[in-house]
Amino acid sequence: MSPRPRLRARAPRVPDLAGVDTGGTFTDVVARVGGRLVAWKEPSTPRAPERAVLAALARVGARRATRVRHGSTVATNTLLERTGARVALVTTAGFEDLLEIGRQDRPRLYDLAPRRVPPLVPRARRIGVRERVAAGGAVLEPLRPAAVAAAVRAVRRTGAESVAVGLLHAWARPAHERALGRALRAARLPVTCATELCPEIREYERLATTVVNAYLVPRVARYVASLAAAHGPRLEIVLSHGGTAPPAEAAREPVRQLLSGPAAGLEAAWAAARACGFRRALTLDVGGTSTDVAYAEGGLPRRRAREVAGFPIQLPLLDVHTVGAGGGSVARVDAGGLLETGPESAGADPGPAAYGRGGPPTVTDALVVLGRLPARSLGGGAVTLDTSAAERAMARLGRALGGRPAVEAAAAVARVAEARMEAALRAVSVERGHDPRGAALVAFGGAGGLHACALAAALGCAAVVFPAHAGVLSALGAMRGAARRERSRSVLLDARDTAGLARALARLEAAVRAAFPAAERSRVRIERLAEARYRGQSHELTVPAAGDVAARFHAAHRARYGFADAAREVEVVTLEVRGTGTAPAAPRRAPAPRGPARPAARVRVHDGRAWRAADVWDAERLPAGWTARGPAVALQSGATLWIAPGWRARRHASGAIVVVPERAR
Repeated sequence: MSPRPRLRARAPRVPDLAGVDTGGTFTDVVARVGGRLVAWKEPSTPRAPERAVLAALARVGARRATRVRHGSTVATNTLLERTGARVALVTTAGFEDLLEIGRQDRPRLYDLAPRRVPPLVPRARRIGVRERVAAGGAVLEPLRPAAVAAAVRAVRRTGAESVAVGLLHAWARPAHERALGRALRAARLPVTCATELCPEIREYERLATTVVNAYLVPRVARYVASLAAAHGPRLEIVLSHGGTAPPAEAAREPVRQLLSGPAAGLEAAWAAARACGFRRALTLDVGGTSTDVAYAEGGLPRRRAREVAGFPIQLPLLDVHTVGAGGGSVARVDAGGLLETGPESAGADPGPAAYGRGGPPTVTDALVVLGRLPARSLGGGAVTLDTSAAERAMARLGRALGGRPAVEAAAAVARVAEARMEAALRAVSVERGHDPRGAALVAFGGAGGLHACALAAALGCAAVVFPAHAGVLSALGAMRGAARRERSRSVLLDARDTAGLARALARLEAAVRAAFPAAERSRVRIERLAEARYRGQSHELTVPAAGDVAARFHAAHRARYGFADAAREVEVVTLEVRGTGTAPAAPRRAPAPRGPARPAARVRVHDGRAWRAADVWDAERLPAGWTARGPAVALQSGATLWIAPGWRARRHASGAIVVVPERAR
């Protein structure tokens, strides 16, 4: 959040590679131009997000020849806002209500009036087809041509814009699903078949994933098509596992993009932690609308399944947790007189009150009033701040809190927002058995550095790492991430059946390699994994699918649960093969300035208890080895770091600023 833009309106040369991350407030782009990095933050255009993407690319000089890797939020927002397609579901007769029955669990155990997320397909658009396949793949009732024709007619009567096809046990014998898919596609309908997307056990999760994909296809396909038409063929879309896909594949399977932007940011944050010597890290990405957090130890955290917006997604993804707490989170007093922040956001328009467009009081306004945002603009000059408007908004909030001064209201807003962020960080660490003490807290996004010291102190973290280019780190992660492809399939094989496992793995590996361009296939790094369990268990542990899989499972079970039973049969439920291509070369870092650094300004900052004098440093002009004690503020182009009292900052050779508590020196 720099007091002035750092870039020219256009880069002097055409970049060969660019990364884009769209957020609720800003759309970020970074580009590699002649081996150097340039960046830009453009106010987002939520009603037509491609406009901000294309404008940001134009600002850094990107052309159709530029390879662009885009972290998109269109799929996520479509699901959260429930603005997707009118979907029909075709499933085995008698199982039409599986989508609504689910697992019959209660997300809030003690809620006296629980409300489940309503299904994306109402009962009237769920169509049962007479056919039946057994769990082992045997055909109990064949799918007849008359049943296929009747299903197509029923779908047409619903007026569906997209169709999900998910039949019972089709992962074991997909022929029936394929026949229905062919007939529906012949009727010129976009179709998602469960066996093409997720050929695995657990019918409810598989069906729900398929329905979500069908719900997203029309809108995401239009968005990707419009971007591809405007930019050209060198566009790639970042997926939830951190890899990328070409536009056609991304449009066909948009459910794989639900954590697109956060996944790219997590990769770049983990790289920043490693560069500073940390092997355990919490990541904190605070943007204008939300906060994304994760815990990484020894590598990126991955999951095979999770819920997004209340719907189970049975696909590989990086394990990122999101809460509605960001710079644009609206601050208000509820009916009981309690102060709340978020999850509602002021977004990019009207934005916070400090944008001068009549917006509501937000976390950003609180930080402006506290002096922790001493710059006159946000996003490297993309938005001019109106300090008086922020003070008026906090004064109104203070009156609603019983006549509190504006600065007390602002301090309270910051504390409440940080409490929500702390709860999210604890959810991915302490609640999963990970000790955050001694880990690094990597703070990025436009506002991550403004809350990092308070959160690190609450969690006992050893240090705050504020990376170079923190404000556009997710776009940087999108640009630098390696291409990835992943394929999985349920097999239900004895772990001792090495020949059967080898055949299944070979088929998956061939499919993964075929998904890469022919020139890259020989350089693809392959990882083979098995999801295994003791026969009779309900859930699996993931182990490498190499050597003695049963022995690996026993060891993993002992490590996780404290015991193992070597006499019991181990069943491999699902096999997964991951392929990773070569990552693009990193841009050269600008050489660190030499000589002593001097503060750019000195301002008054409220630390939550009293006003203090604080130096303001230009983070991009700091020499290696620079140190400063809090209270102080370091400004990047697009991000701000608040160095709280009792903390000491030092510029690391990697370009990051590492902040540690004084007692830990």
